[in-house]
Amino acid sequence: MITRKQFLASAGAGLTAPAWASQTTASSRGPRPKNVLVLMSDQHHPRAMSCLGDPHVRTPNLDALVAGGTSFHSMYCSNPVCGPSRASFLTGLYTHHHRVVHNDVPWRADLQTVAHYFSRAGYLSAIIGKAHFADGQTHGFDYKLDFNEWFQYLGPKTQLYADELPTTNGGCGFPEVFSEWEKGDPWAPTRKEASAIYSRTGRPSPMPEEDHQESWVARESVRFIKNYAGKRPLFLIASFLKPHNPFTPPPRFVDPDWQKNMLLPDTYGKVDLASVPEYIRNRITNTEPLLKDPGNARLRLAMYNACISYMDHCVGQVMDALKAAGILDDTIVVYTADHGEMRGEHGLWDKFVFYESSAGVPCVVRAPGVTTAGAVCQSPVSQVALVATLLDLCGLPVRSGLDEPSLVPFLRDPGREQDRPVYSEFSIGGRSEKYMIRDGDWKYCYYMGDIPELYNLREDPLEMKNLATKNLAGANGHRETAGRLQKQLLTWRRT
Repeated sequence: MITRKQFLASAGAGLTAPAWASQTTASSRGPRPKNVLVLMSDQHHPRAMSCLGDPHVRTPNLDALVAGGTSFHSMYCSNPVCGPSRASFLTGLYTHHHRVVHNDVPWRADLQTVAHYFSRAGYLSAIIGKAHFADGQTHGFDYKLDFNEWFQYLGPKTQLYADELPTTNGGCGFPEVFSEWEKGDPWAPTRKEASAIYSRTGRPSPMPEEDHQESWVARESVRFIKNYAGKRPLFLIASFLKPHNPFTPPPRFVDPDWQKNMLLPDTYGKVDLASVPEYIRNRITNTEPLLKDPGNARLRLAMYNACISYMDHCVGQVMDALKAAGILDDTIVVYTADHGEMRGEHGLWDKFVFYESSAGVPCVVRAPGVTTAGAVCQSPVSQVALVATLLDLCGLPVRSGLDEPSLVPFLRDPGREQDRPVYSEFSIGGRSEKYMIRDGDWKYCYYMGDIPELYNLREDPLEMKNLATKNLAGANGHRETAGRLQKQLLTWRRT
C-alpha cells in the first residue's frame, strides 16, 4: 500500500520547480517567439491547482507555468459543454455563429479555424488528443491524431477503457464520429455491469499508466516536437481527456488518505431550491443517486483530483520536450480547458451550468517578451478571444469576423479593466435555451421560460444569493440591474 509520503513524491509534489522551468528567460526575451504550444485539458475546475491553494491536487508543472506567465482568473468558455466550447476555442466564434450547438453536430466544412490561419502562414499545425470534431474533417490541421489512433495503439486493451464507460459517450471518444455507430454501441454486450458505477464515482484504473490517453498524448506530442522542431515553426495543440470522466487515474496519483482528507464543498446541500431556476433545481434533485451518498461523493472528488495531478505530470513531459529541443524560449505556451467542473458545489457535478466552476476555465499564457512572470488578470474575459490573441502574439493578421478581440493588451497590462461584457450560452436552438452575461461584478443568467439568476460576484463569490428572486429591489437597484443586463444579453443574442 502506497504511503502518503510516497504519494506526494510520486505525484510530483515537491517544493522545487520542474526541470523544464529552470534557467529560462520567459520574461526577459525581446523577439516574439515563433512556435505555439496549446496544452488543453477537459473539464478542469478553474481553481483546482496547488498554486491556487487547492490542497487536494498536485500540479507542479501548471504551477510553474503560472509562475512564469500571466494567468486569467475570470476567463469564461463560450458554452459549458465539450463540442460547442472547443468549436469556439478553435474558430474564435460564439456558438450561435459557428452552429456546433451540441456534442454530436458535425462542423461545417467552411468553418475557418486557428489551424487554417497558422498553416497558411507557414506553420506546421497539429492537434494530438481530443479534438471532438464529430466528423472526419481535419479542419485545417496538417497533422491530427485523435481517439481512433489511440484505440489503434491500444488494440485489445481498448476493452479496459470500454469497461470504464457505461454507455456511448462522444466526449470520451466512444464514438469519435457519431454516424459510425448507426447500429448502436458495439461494446455494449462486452461491458461489465460495474462500469456504470466507475463512470460516476471513479476508481484507480487497472490500465497501465503508459497506456492512458494522457500518456499517449504526451508521448506523441514529444515525438512531434522532436521530429519537427527547428524545421518549421510549430503550432501544436496537445489535448488531454482528463480530468473528464472516466475518473480512473493511475493508482500512484491517488491520495491514500483521501477518505480522511477529502472534504465536501461548503455549498454542498445548501442551495435554496426555491430561489433557483427549475433547470438548476432539477439537476440538483435528480443528481445521480450514487453521488447523494457523502462517501461516494468524496470518492469521486478524490479520483477527479488525482486525474488532475496525473494530467499535470503529462504536461511536464511535453514541456520537457520543448526544453530538450532548444525551443522553450521561442515558444508561446497556453494552458486552458474547454470548460470547468462543479465538483459537488451547489450539489452539482459535471458542467452544463453557468456557475463559476462550470463556465469558468483556467488559463495561463507564457509568451516570452510579452507576459510578466506571475502576473494575474482579474478582468472578466472570454476564451473565444484566444484565436485573436495567438495570431496577435505571433505577429500574424488578426482576421476580421472573429467574435472577440486579442487579449494581448491584458497580457501587457494585467491590471487593465475590461470594457465589454463576456457571454456564454447553452442548449441553443431548442425550447430551453440558456444565456449568461458577465459585466463587471455582475453575472446575469437568462433561462427561456424560467426564472433568471443575478449574482454580485464581489459580494457573493459562491453564487448562493440569487438577487433576481430576492425581495431586494428598490434602494439596492437589483431590479434595474437585472433589466439592464437582460437587455444587453438579449440584444447580443439577436445579433
